[in-house]
This record gives sequence, C-alpha cells and structure tokens, in this order.
Amino acid sequence: MSLQDLWFTLIAVLWCGYFLLEGFDFGVGALLFRLGRDEAERGLMLRTIGPVWDGNEVWLLVAGGATFAAFPQWYATLFSGFYLALLLILVALILRVVAIEYRNKESDPVWRRRWDVVHSVCAFVPALLWGVAFGNIVRGVPIDAAHNYTGSFFTLLNPYALLGGLTTLSVFVLHGAVFLALKTEGDLRDRARREVAWLGPVAAVCAVGFLGWTLAHVHAGGHGDFAAVLGVSVLAALALVGGLLATWRGRDGWAFAGTGLAIVATTVALFLALHPDVMPSTTNAAYSLTVENASSSHYTLTVMSWVALIFTPFVLLYQSWTYWIFRKRLIGAAS
Repeated sequence: MSLQDLWFTLIAVLWCGYFLLEGFDFGVGALLFRLGRDEAERGLMLRTIGPVWDGNEVWLLVAGGATFAAFPQWYATLFSGFYLALLLILVALILRVVAIEYRNKESDPVWRRRWDVVHSVCAFVPALLWGVAFGNIVRGVPIDAAHNYTGSFFTLLNPYALLGGLTTLSVFVLHGAVFLALKTEGDLRDRARREVAWLGPVAAVCAVGFLGWTLAHVHAGGHGDFAAVLGVSVLAALALVGGLLATWRGRDGWAFAGTGLAIVATTVALFLALHPDVMPSTTNAAYSLTVENASSSHYTLTVMSWVALIFTPFVLLYQSWTYWIFRKRLIGAAS
C-alpha cells in the first residue's frame, strides 16, 4: 500500500469514527421534542451525551486536519466548492454546543425550551447535510482543468445527494433512539424503543435505496471496487436488521452495536466507491482529483505517518476510558 492509499484509508477510518459517535449525538438532539415530554426529560436526554459530545467532535477535527495535510488539493477544492453547505454545518455545530452549555444558565423553563429548540434544529442540519456532501463527493461535481469547482450551491442538491442526506438523517436519528434506549430507564427508554420500531424501516428503505444507487453508479462509472462495495453494503444491511431485531428482543447493547456497524459499513462502502478518486469531475474524468494528484509530498506523508502512529493510541485510550466511566444508565430528572 502506498502512503497515499494509507492516508486515504486513515481518513476513511476517521470519518467512520465520527459518524459512529457523533451520529447518536445528532439523533438524540433531533429527538428532543419527539421523546422529551417536558424540560426535565429533555435535560435527561442531553445528559446522555453531555460527557462525550466534545470528544466525538475530535474525530471531525482530525479528519479535516488530516485531509488538509495529506491531500491539500482535495481540501482546497472541497472547501471552496462546498463552502456554503460546510458553513451551514459549522454554524449548526457551534450553535448546538452553545445550546447545550447555555440551557442551564437559567432555571426559567421558557429559556431552556428555546435553547432546546436551537439544539434540535442544529442537530437536524448537519445530520442531513453530511449525507448530501458525501453523496456529491462520490457522485462527482463539475471541476475544471485547474481543479476549481465550477457549479453552484444548487448543483449539490441533486437527487442522489438528497437521498444520501435523507439516509444519514434517518440512520442517525435511529442510532440516537437506540442510544437513548441503552442509556436511560423507565418510560423514556420504552418510548425510545417504540421509536425504533418505525424509524428502523424508514432508515432501512433510505439506506438500501442509497447504497443500491451507489452500486449502480460504481458499475456504470468504472471507478471503485464493485465487489467490495457490494459486500460491505450487504454487511451494512444485515447489521441494521440485526440491530432492529436486538431492540425487539430488549438487547439494547447489541442493538447499538448493530446500528453502529451499519453506519461504519455504509461509510466504508462510500469510500470504496470513491477510491482511487478523492473528488471525481463530472466535467471531464481527466480533471478528477485522485489520491495521486491531490496528495502532499512523500516526505510530508512519512512524517504524518509517524506522528499518527505515536499519538493515535493515546487518543483512543482516553476516549475509551471516557465511555467506560460514563457507561451506566441515567435515571431521574436533569438538573
């Protein structure tokens, strides 16, 4: 494996970790008013993600930094072409965090409800737009010979990408419901399980449609490994079904593992469908960005590899320790 392929793989792993962990954060936020009957229950729901949300976002920061360092041309084209969409995601992520911190600054229920509304809306936005963004990356966008994006914001709102957005939104909300069933007790836990019963089929239909379209795109476009994408897509479908069956049997831990594996497998399928491109051009295939023409120098990638080898285990150990410490279910009203 070349260093370019190695860093493409590492970036894929980072996005897998981000969607796996931040996915249930988005899902919990999106379900605040669906499952939370009052301010106390919404506070309890937010407490389930309170100790871990900031650590989950580290995966996004590292993924962005790794892309900038390993594939600067990819980073430049992506962030200039998807500027408005990524700005909306950034604003939503910031306001979501502000809402978590500010809701408890006052005991007034109206104050807290307003911040809960902000949090819920700002959970929906990135959950939808991340799917739209990755759908466009896999499908390809208009790029000229200088590797500049030549489309508009509305170019990104094509049917395939919008289906990708609905897929990430539905799967993340399902993941959040399963997480709440895993982390709470009593009536809230029962309602979360009932939510899974109807969210599961919706997420499954969206995911099957999106991955099926992705397979057709790979088969027609000639890039990506069709057999590998097919195998991982089947794994994603089986994991999602397994997670739903586990919820039905009351095995919340296995249900969370199932939805988590489905998210990881879907993300892997998208990166397999993309490789060796990192950003295909719909204008001319010769203008596409690949792992070769978008990468940094061999020396830069070598130094980055050693840094990642040394520091990554510490990050993983710390985050694993955090989840272990806060592994118990939450009972009672939020403060």
